[in-house]
Amino acid sequence: MGCLKVSSKSSPSSVAGAIAGMVKDGVLVEIQSVGAGAVNQAVKAIAISRGFLSPVGIEIACIPSFADIVIDGEYRTAIRFTVEPRSVRDRVAGASGVSAEE
Repeated sequence: MGCLKVSSKSSPSSVAGAIAGMVKDGVLVEIQSVGAGAVNQAVKAIAISRGFLSPVGIEIACIPSFADIVIDGEYRTAIRFTVEPRSVRDRVAGASGVSAEE
């Protein structure tokens, strides 16, 4: 499992490239961020990485969770995003979850 630590100063495109490369290599990606700015950059990176992977037929799923971590001796709450590939057959009918037949 590869753990990427994202800060508010991280470049979303650079993080997205790292995510896409790891997913292509079959590595389960874990992204860790602390603070609103860092979470924002992480979410943008995940969206951009989907744009990198989708044309080559790879869809991804993102699972958010909380994690208690220690930074400089202080306990902080981080948001962790686990990014993993999913097969096309697992896709929901559409972004809204409503199929065209309804």
